[in-house]
Amino acid sequence: MSSTLAKRDCVPCKSGTPRLGGSALATLYEELGGGWQVVRDHHLEKEYTFDDFREALVFTNQVGELAEEVFHHPDILLRWGSVRVTIWTHTIEGLSEGDFVFAAKADALLGPGSA
Repeated sequence: MSSTLAKRDCVPCKSGTPRLGGSALATLYEELGGGWQVVRDHHLEKEYTFDDFREALVFTNQVGELAEEVFHHPDILLRWGSVRVTIWTHTIEGLSEGDFVFAAKADALLGPGSA
């Protein structure tokens, strides 16, 4: 988990802002770590696992509260014992620095060293 990324603010992207690609994307991906995957250079995705449905639901609600707080809304898929979070910036139809910041903040919800 990147505690450095998690401490940054999620800054909304304006229309016309270029999507991340190339070395900028690679650098943020390396900094993020924690089992996230970049899918088709378009979005970030991670599957979190839990011991039961209740733990997965609690995490889902925490991610939802974070999303409302920073106004950055991922797709969240809740299943028994797992939560898949998919993040991209809709305005630019791709990845922005804010997506990586949000991903790090989601990891931080589980506490240090648990991402």
